[in-house]
Amino acid sequence: MATASKKEVTIADKLDALFALQQIDSEIDRIRTVRGELPLEVRDLEDEIGGLETRVAKITEELKEIQNDITARKLATKDAETAIAKYKERQNNVRNNREYESLSKEIEYQELEIKLHDKRSKEAKVNIDLKNTLLDEVNAKLQLRKEDLERKQAQLDAIISETQLEEDKLLADSDKAKEFIEDRLVTAYLRLRNNSKNGLAVVQVLRESCGGCFNKIPPQRVMDILTKKKILVCEHCGRILVPEASTENA
Repeated sequence: MATASKKEVTIADKLDALFALQQIDSEIDRIRTVRGELPLEVRDLEDEIGGLETRVAKITEELKEIQNDITARKLATKDAETAIAKYKERQNNVRNNREYESLSKEIEYQELEIKLHDKRSKEAKVNIDLKNTLLDEVNAKLQLRKEDLERKQAQLDAIISETQLEEDKLLADSDKAKEFIEDRLVTAYLRLRNNSKNGLAVVQVLRESCGGCFNKIPPQRVMDILTKKKILVCEHCGRILVPEASTENA
């Protein structure tokens, strides 16, 4: 049924339908402009918070690994101390100097291991202090960003609650308006809207100039636009041109 209706409409009807669609969509744009940069700010804050939370998790995991390393070094130190005690005991029962020297080297090696573990543990503790400081800074920043997000989200929710019903109605009107316009024109219209900074795809001729780019339109072309017998676009910006409402009604 809808396809048959689209074939029966005149060029003037199509232009009227396109302009009506543009007016609906422009009103939707106006409502969304009221929200300003808030949706983008909220999205950016959510992304930043996600990044900070990932960083907190990473630092926390690094702290856990460092602490595990310190614990492992403590155990290794105890093993080395046990080995030293065993080697010293064996030195009391050696049969020759060669065996004594061999045990002395083992004791010396274990003592060096203990010193190395002690040194690495001290370095790890310094690293823990640094990472805890960094973790506090990141957590503080994360808390601030969460507070920012809560405030921005509340502002956005308030604006949305004021305009959502109107926007939903206009979106429904926009979809309904598209049903009476053939698909190729809707596609062209949407392409023009997407390529336009102000979302204007259909504009009126104002003082013989394009209402989109404001370039002059030749008089004969203006007359063709006024008759609405064919769909004409601006030679400069490509927007669909319709007569000025007051001129059309005159």
